[in-house]
Amino acid sequence: MTIGQVYFYVCALFALLGALAVALSKSPVRAAMGLLMMVLAVAGLFLALDAQFLAAIQLAVYAGAIGVLFLFVIMLLGQAPLEGLEEGSLGARVLAGTGFGALALAGMILTARSTPAGNTAFPAAPAGFGSVGEVGRLMFTQTLLPFELSSALLMVAIVGAIAVSKGKRSAEASPSAPAQKSGESS
Repeated sequence: MTIGQVYFYVCALFALLGALAVALSKSPVRAAMGLLMMVLAVAGLFLALDAQFLAAIQLAVYAGAIGVLFLFVIMLLGQAPLEGLEEGSLGARVLAGTGFGALALAGMILTARSTPAGNTAFPAAPAGFGSVGEVGRLMFTQTLLPFELSSALLMVAIVGAIAVSKGKRSAEASPSAPAQKSGESS
């Protein structure tokens, strides 16, 4: 086993552990930390593919901005553990996990069967792969619409989180306000 294979397996293991932490954690803060671990592992995989620019963007955008945004929203809304994950829903979670696992296994088997026997080595990456110029050209030509839609989606998510937080705070303040007024008039 080469050092490159060991590096890949370590990054893949951390990515899987981070994804499991996101899916299984009852604490939103721990789930956000799992997401951060997964994003860092994916940046490591980009480095293994010799795509340094994509790794840097992965760290700056996802680990930096999106991770901080998630933690900000969690702190804004409160970090109470998720409700509704009692023992009664254990069967549904196991069934869903088994179903997704079976789909993933079927996808891997179909991919392995469709691979031609013999030479399974991937061709070398084209010149300029992962460079700033190549990523910029693709981002502003072929993928401009999805790029702009994702920024609009993030803006809507921020506005929604603020609206939910304000609604939650005003609902908590409303029941106590009439009780004080009725107590003052008596």
